[in-house]
Amino acid sequence: MRAFQFILPFALVASPALAETKPAPQPETIPETISVPPELTDPAMTDRLGRMMQALSKALLNLPVGEIEAAAKGRPATEADRRQTIRDLGRKQDPNFERNLDRQLAMSRVTMQASMKALATAMPAMIKALNEAGRAIEEATANLPSPVYPKR
Repeated sequence: MRAFQFILPFALVASPALAETKPAPQPETIPETISVPPELTDPAMTDRLGRMMQALSKALLNLPVGEIEAAAKGRPATEADRRQTIRDLGRKQDPNFERNLDRQLAMSRVTMQASMKALATAMPAMIKALNEAGRAIEEATANLPSPVYPKR
């Protein structure tokens, strides 16, 4: 056991010296041309995402939050607190809460579709600009001294 206590520190010190050094990874270049995935321009995908958002929002509206509110107020939760949901809190502030939420989600589909179309249109220009920026950075850093080069 004592031999192990003496050998362990030497083993830990020697292990970084024996470690293999790997060359620095080369930066990946962004392809010059890019094909825009058809999902970005497909209206059916936008409809699917919109339906998913509606289903998710309905699930979140049923989330019980009364116990959290009671804990935040520093009091024990009652049975009414345990039944209180996000939907109940929304209705307290706005009687048309669910109707307004459904309308906003329906309008977001149109906005989402326009955003996806704009992104698909702008994607080639963005890729080109990223490639140019990458080349400019490579040119600017090409003559910098290596940080691993020994100092004199």
